[in-house]
Amino acid sequence: MTSWEIQGSELINCNCSYGCPCQFNALPTQGHCEAMGAIAIDSGHFGDVRLDGLKIAVVFQWPGAIHLGKGRCQPIVDVNASPEQREALLKIMSGQETEPFATMFAVFATTLEQVFEPIVTTIAYEVDVDARRGRVSAAGVFELEGRPIRNPVSGQEHRARIDLPHGFEYELAEVGSASSRSQGAIALELKDSYAQFARLHLNNRGVVRHRAAA
Repeated sequence: MTSWEIQGSELINCNCSYGCPCQFNALPTQGHCEAMGAIAIDSGHFGDVRLDGLKIAVVFQWPGAIHLGKGRCQPIVDVNASPEQREALLKIMSGQETEPFATMFAVFATTLEQVFEPIVTTIAYEVDVDARRGRVSAAGVFELEGRPIRNPVSGQEHRARIDLPHGFEYELAEVGSASSRSQGAIALELKDSYAQFARLHLNNRGVVRHRAAA
């Protein structure tokens, strides 16, 4: 198995209500799952191939709950990646060179029946995890804007977090609101639904943990 590790952050928007039932082993709000988003890699490697400064993105669609399968996926890779880096990123994204079910990449890969040809394009990524604000775009594929949840009475920003001591994606995620729209093989439009802002540290074995479990 080729050793790999990435550190960075992500902004993901899905069609569920704030909180995302998947994070609590519950069924999706509307009975199906649609999502898009991106990961910015601050530092990382796949074997001897450095991945620092690169980005990956994805659009997902499942007709029911994720664990029921029959999903579709549009992988997207940073145009700035070299051929070697592109191959490395796609292997990570598809759950290869990873212990079974150790990361979200490996888990989701088992639920997909259709993976479209990867798109190589410009991925713009400006995300502040703590502020719960960000913009992501994959040129020609999707655009996403995330923001804090607002109290419906006072209009004040509302902060909530999800802590997953045994999760396969992150340790702690800031919850926000987002709207996004994709085109191409998987055309979706999401509005004012769940947004996940998180810092990531992953390797072949799963989440590299920095926080003591409660």
